[in-house]
Amino acid sequence: MMGQFQKLLAERVLVLDGAMGTSIQNYQFSEADYRGDRFKDHHKDLMGNNDLLSITKPEIIKEIHWEFLKAGADIIETNTFNSTSISQADYDTEDLVPEINYASARLAKEVAMEFSGKDPSKPRFVAGSIGPTNRTASISSDVNNPGFRSVSFDDLVEAYREQTLALIEGGVDLLLVETIFDTLNAKAALFAIQGISACKDMPLMVSATITDASGRTLSGQTPEAFLISVSHAPITCVGLNCALGAAQLRPYLQVLANSAPFFVSVHPNAGLPNEFGDYDQTPEQMADQIELFLKEGLVNIIGGCCGTTPEHIKALSNLAEKYSTRPVPELA
Repeated sequence: MMGQFQKLLAERVLVLDGAMGTSIQNYQFSEADYRGDRFKDHHKDLMGNNDLLSITKPEIIKEIHWEFLKAGADIIETNTFNSTSISQADYDTEDLVPEINYASARLAKEVAMEFSGKDPSKPRFVAGSIGPTNRTASISSDVNNPGFRSVSFDDLVEAYREQTLALIEGGVDLLLVETIFDTLNAKAALFAIQGISACKDMPLMVSATITDASGRTLSGQTPEAFLISVSHAPITCVGLNCALGAAQLRPYLQVLANSAPFFVSVHPNAGLPNEFGDYDQTPEQMADQIELFLKEGLVNIIGGCCGTTPEHIKALSNLAEKYSTRPVPELA
């Protein structure tokens, strides 16, 4: 899989899917929908635990994947952004982590294989989505105690290891450590992945989040510093996603593209949220902004994060066909 994926990245711009969370919100599920029959007596509220829907609403998750692939996505992400024991602890569902990850991977793989079978010239890939967790290893969550940490490096490693093993068992084609706001958390994920023999020949994508106009991650790193911090790992593709829209990400993406000896990805939000937290940027507006990235030869993978729909991905897919992929310095 590593060879086929890299070969395609060197040949053309690939398209990643859009926002799973945004798609789920459109269904306006109730607490009962999240619970299903199996978890109807669970002692905590489950509404908002989107990853659990891979168990309680599998056909809906498959439908979302199907819509993104129909729109032209080459890569779909598993519904596992919060599928670590650390994040699932909010719902007391830590024991479901292996099942959620396995089920999510299987659902995505089934749909991807269906599309690949229809058109072998356009293979579809499943990326195991590995989110940042809801804890940070670098920053204190207690304003009165700067040295306090709500999670340890070893705890993160174990949580990421459990998630990764289940994603691999479920059949993912690559791994995507994404929305990185704390590089130490990401290092734990990378350490866990490197310790799993089945990951040796698996493509690895890593994507950081620039949190505001300071041009830094939440843990204080510039794009250059972030790149240096993770370059020891066997990365296939490095990129930026979330927090900002394409226009705001452009200067930081330029820095990354000019420095990275890897393929480069970007999947920004559909602009900045309005006062109600909604995203108003149209597919056409987003495509116009991302087209600048393609004209400048900055990226190999384009996609969408918060607020992006299949319509956004369709616009990006049409755009990707018109431009050459970014040459990687090491491969050029």
